[in-house]
Amino acid sequence: MVTEKEVEAIGQTLVDPKQPLQARFRALFTLRGLGGPGAISWISQAFRDESALLKHELAYCLGQMQDTRAIPVLVEVLKDTNQEPMVRHEAGEALGAIGNPAVLELLKEFSKDPVIEVAETCQLAVQRLEWLQQNGGEPTGNPYLSVDPAPPAEEKDVGRLRAMLLDEACPLFERYRAMFALRNAGGKEAALALAEGLCCGSALFRHEVGYVLGQLQHEACIPQLTAALACQAENPMVRHECAEALGSIAHPDCLAALRAHATDGERVVRESCEVALDMYTYENGSEFQYANGLSQLHLPSAGLDGFS
Repeated sequence: MVTEKEVEAIGQTLVDPKQPLQARFRALFTLRGLGGPGAISWISQAFRDESALLKHELAYCLGQMQDTRAIPVLVEVLKDTNQEPMVRHEAGEALGAIGNPAVLELLKEFSKDPVIEVAETCQLAVQRLEWLQQNGGEPTGNPYLSVDPAPPAEEKDVGRLRAMLLDEACPLFERYRAMFALRNAGGKEAALALAEGLCCGSALFRHEVGYVLGQLQHEACIPQLTAALACQAENPMVRHECAEALGSIAHPDCLAALRAHATDGERVVRESCEVALDMYTYENGSEFQYANGLSQLHLPSAGLDGFS
C-alpha cells in the first residue's frame, strides 16, 4: 500500500525544476501508475512549469489515467492561450481520452481554434467521443494498452491501410484509424508504411506517426525517424516525438542521432533527446520498470523528501 507521504515525495520530485528532467519524467509516470486524487493533484500543479515538453506529458498522463477528476485542470489548460500549442493540444486529446461526453460541447467549440494543432486535436476528440457513444465503449484488442485518439480501422490488409493512411483526401479521423490498425498489425511492412506518414499530412498527423513508431519499436523505421529529428524545418512537436521514438527503439543506431540533438536550439527537442537517452538506457538495462519513483524512494541514501 502506497502512503500519502510516498505520493507526496514523488510529487515533490515532479514539481521541482531543480531535479533532472529524466527524474521528473519517471516521477510523473510513477504517479500515473498509482492514480487517485493525490497523484492527479501533483500532476496538475506541474502545469506551472516552464518546460512545454513536461507539460505535454502531464496532459498525456492525465488522459491515459481516464479519471474524470482530471477534467477541470485539462479544461483550464486547453482554454489557456498562454500555454504552448503542444500543451493545449495534448490537453484536448486527454479530454477525448477520458471519454466523458460532458466535454463534447467544449471540444466542439475548440475544434475551431485558430491554432491548427489544437483545432485538429479537438475535432479528433469529438469524433472519438461520438464513436464511443455509437459503439458502447472503448475499442478492444489494443496490444499496447494505450488510450488512443481514434479506434483502429477494421481493415486488416497492410497495403490498403497504407493507402488510407497516406490519402490526404481521406478524413483525418479515418487516417488515424488506419495508423492505429497498422501499429496493431506490427511487423516490418507496417512499420515502413507508417514511416511514410512522416512525410505527409499536418504537423499533428506526423507527430502522431512518430508516437506510434515509438510504440511499435521496429528498427526498420530508424532512418526515417532520424531524418525527421534532424530536419530543422520540421515542426518541433514532430521532432520531439521522433526523438522519443528513437529512445524507445533503443538500437545502437539511435544513439548518435539523440546525442547530436541533445544540444539542439529548440528546447523541446533537446529536452526530448535528454529524456530519450534515459529511455535508451532503461531499454538496454536491467531495471524492472521505467516508472521507478517508488523504488527510488527506498534506496538507502534516499528519504521521503525526494531523490538523492
